[in-house]
Amino acid sequence: MALPRLPDAAADGIDTLLDRSVALGFSRIGPAVRRHLPTWPADPPPDALRGQTVVVTGATSGLGLATAHGVLALGARLVLVARNEEKAAGVRTDLAAAHPGAGIEMVLADLADLDDVRRAATELAGLGPIHAIVHNAGLMPPERSESPQGHELTMAVHVLGPVLMTDLLRPVLADGARIIMVTSGGMYAQKLRADDPEYLTGDYSPTTAYARSKRAQVELLPLMDERWGDGVLVWATHPGWADTPGVEESLPTFRRLTRPVLRDADGGAETTVWLAAVQPPPPTGTLLHDRRARPTHFRAGTRPSAAEVARMWSWVTTSAGLES
Repeated sequence: MALPRLPDAAADGIDTLLDRSVALGFSRIGPAVRRHLPTWPADPPPDALRGQTVVVTGATSGLGLATAHGVLALGARLVLVARNEEKAAGVRTDLAAAHPGAGIEMVLADLADLDDVRRAATELAGLGPIHAIVHNAGLMPPERSESPQGHELTMAVHVLGPVLMTDLLRPVLADGARIIMVTSGGMYAQKLRADDPEYLTGDYSPTTAYARSKRAQVELLPLMDERWGDGVLVWATHPGWADTPGVEESLPTFRRLTRPVLRDADGGAETTVWLAAVQPPPPTGTLLHDRRARPTHFRAGTRPSAAEVARMWSWVTTSAGLES
């Protein structure tokens, strides 16, 4: 006998409970439960990205590699952006073997180096029109480090590089293009530090720096949306707790304690792939996790003022050399 359909209100309550618990919602338990709720959105059709070009940064391992596989499976032409030429070439070969006949391009770029971002954007523009950009590249240096332009490294890679690249590619973005910032649930523990975006004060913590940069991504979504205008959709999505090489390298203790419930890379990238293809798309300027819009704050103390957000955006545009 089939079980009766759970009312949507009850399903919403279960989903929210998972999210607020963090451990349940962010782990593999979250999607295992949510997929059985009547409010779980449908999968995109198998050819949802046929004829579309999707750019994925940091595509050689972890979430980026899983995203690359995901969009190729939906028919996309993939442009993988990576720093290491040898590694990228090997990944390109593996992807081509896994997805026979797929179009796969490779562009080398160091997202921390704004001059290299400008060079890479020119190369990417030649591959347009571009239908989606997944800003997935990330890092967590153990000590405070600076980019070639002298910016704190996590902010350079997670905020300055992606904003500059997208801005430069605006002329070749297709109508309805999708910009996806892969953020982190760790940002919930941090407030926006518009007063110290370069992390010049206090004792440096790799996890704090990482989370601050991810908080900046989320808080700046409305201003990115406003800058890039009609015809471009902008979201952030956080993968929950996923077992990736980055987590293994940067957070070994966390991984050891939580490994039994960590999502695999495919589970972490699932909503990113879904966002690149779903029709109709969710409202722009929102944060999503497990195919649903999520609150950007769990605590009132992390909520910035409009002036703080504007101050951070001014730092970003000035540091990236963008016109107001």
